[in-house]
Amino acid sequence: MKNVLFISLGCDKNLVDSEKMLGLLSESGYTIVEDEAEADAIVINTCCFIHDAKEESIETILEMASWKEKGRLRALVITGCLAQRYKDEIAAELPEVDAVIGTSGYTEIVPVLDKLLKVSGTEEAQTDGECPLVYCPSIDLLLPSLPDKRMVTTGAYTAYLKIAEGCNKRCTYCVIPYIRGRYRSFPVEDLLKEAERLVAGGARELILIAQETTVYGVDLYGRKMLPELLRKLCRLEGLDWIRILYCYPEEITDELIQVMKEEKKVCHYLDIPIQHSEDAILKRMGRRTNRAELTALIEKLRKEIPDIILRTTLITGFPGETEEDFAQMAAFVEEIQFDRLGVFTYSPEEGTKAAVMEDQIDEEVKEARRDHIMELQQDISAAAASAMVGREMYVLIEGYLYEEDIYVGRTYMDAPKVDGNVFVRSEEEMISGDIVPVRITGASEYDLMGDVIYEDEFTE
Repeated sequence: MKNVLFISLGCDKNLVDSEKMLGLLSESGYTIVEDEAEADAIVINTCCFIHDAKEESIETILEMASWKEKGRLRALVITGCLAQRYKDEIAAELPEVDAVIGTSGYTEIVPVLDKLLKVSGTEEAQTDGECPLVYCPSIDLLLPSLPDKRMVTTGAYTAYLKIAEGCNKRCTYCVIPYIRGRYRSFPVEDLLKEAERLVAGGARELILIAQETTVYGVDLYGRKMLPELLRKLCRLEGLDWIRILYCYPEEITDELIQVMKEEKKVCHYLDIPIQHSEDAILKRMGRRTNRAELTALIEKLRKEIPDIILRTTLITGFPGETEEDFAQMAAFVEEIQFDRLGVFTYSPEEGTKAAVMEDQIDEEVKEARRDHIMELQQDISAAAASAMVGREMYVLIEGYLYEEDIYVGRTYMDAPKVDGNVFVRSEEEMISGDIVPVRITGASEYDLMGDVIYEDEFTE
């Protein structure tokens, strides 16, 4: 039998790799199952960006390994970031694991599973070892985009388009360059082919992702190509929304802003992970902006695109962060009034410069500072949501809650999984993927409530 259970952990960039592996497996005759008891093989695409992610990955591996005793499981395969970074440790300490595939090796998922399950008539995978099989080629490889071999798992109406792999920035707290390699852009023509297939499959929203989207194309074409890529994507019939994530602030250009203003399909939404506001901490982090530059950029974006939604992430408790540094960051949050904001406590990762810095901060302090920022943001978000009542907006329907008899969806203001939802009442049946006009009638801290507007009632 060739039944495979696939588990994808971590970020949306990892999810795209998972979808490509699922496509390869399905094309090769493997059946994708959801029940562990039915699985002949289990593949876990892991994350190890921060400590909590590593713990989740290891716990999942051990949990799934138990099915070798209580189910029909014959092969347990670990892929992704944890596999890449800790391949030797996994091989030595987790005998339950049968194969380890690194971040640049996922195209070998079929031959590896064929070998483990002793599928006849197939070539053996190229491996570095036998127990377990290890396939971890150079992290600087650029694998093909595989537009024709991808199984979308996000609902056909929304899909992620990974435009590049790796990162060159080397922030002092981050392990990504050591796991994912240098920055490599996918060619424009490959991305357009992939986007065309996604739209043909029903995607109405494409979400552009990379470790850093704003420098797309510099390595291939000698210049930033994100604006040009956006204009080409906007020509695709059937595509309604294009959302851009992971924009480093120092790389946002006037050209990009102009494209966002001119192209109606590009959502007025930017994810700009700034990580901190204070110059001394930003310098210790290896970031390339300061507080004045961040403030000026945000002011420019809001002036040029008045309805833009800005999302950011912050880190509390970075080594050397004083009470004054934190107080100033809190003041910055109150001053700027980000539309969306997430906070992580600093996680020391072995092999990074920050992990061996002096003045490490106690976990309790990190968490208290995180909680304080989130309380501030909750008040900001609640006020912003209340101000939405009475507005008319388009909502992408994502599902239906039978118990509440209500639909759930998102506006252009919200990215999936990280932002809020709109709960929509409708007199008529709708399907996932519909984009409908909605009048906002209520709000909570992060979510909205609304009614579908019919016929000529919509005034936006």
